[in-house]
Amino acid sequence: MNEQPVVRSLMDAAPYAISEDESVLMAWEVMERSGQRELPVVRGDGCCAGLLDRAELAVVCAAAATTLSRHRVRDLVHARRTVTVHPEDSVPRAAAMMTQEHLDALPVTDAHGRLIGLLTARDYVASAAGLPSGAEPAGQGPARASLPGLPPRRAARNLGIVIP
Repeated sequence: MNEQPVVRSLMDAAPYAISEDESVLMAWEVMERSGQRELPVVRGDGCCAGLLDRAELAVVCAAAATTLSRHRVRDLVHARRTVTVHPEDSVPRAAAMMTQEHLDALPVTDAHGRLIGLLTARDYVASAAGLPSGAEPAGQGPARASLPGLPPRRAARNLGIVIP
């Protein structure tokens, strides 16, 4: 029997995510500090509300900072359909969804819609090439369903310095 790999084997089980109640300015800061190109958005109950990408956020962040602090992340994802996959879905199915929907990433959710990981095109390509993806594999720690604080700045993180 030829068994296909499942999403759980490729996904990052601990992506940074942001609450839909946070400001757009905070979303940009989290994305900049974490180095993620996609940022999952979660509701208070942990369910995935959507996904922000770097380009979309950069366009929104061209506004004045005073405006950005008033705009909430929910305003960006509220009217969109969110496409997700489950950890047991096959990798070819997830790739087909990404291709059909023109997406570079898919939130991975449990049966109740709660965010448990993130599958990116980079993860898929790295796997196909036999390279490490850099994602934290499932089972290596809890998913960050909410962000208790900002991740360290990228330069400091590479030096092992924790910045609150």
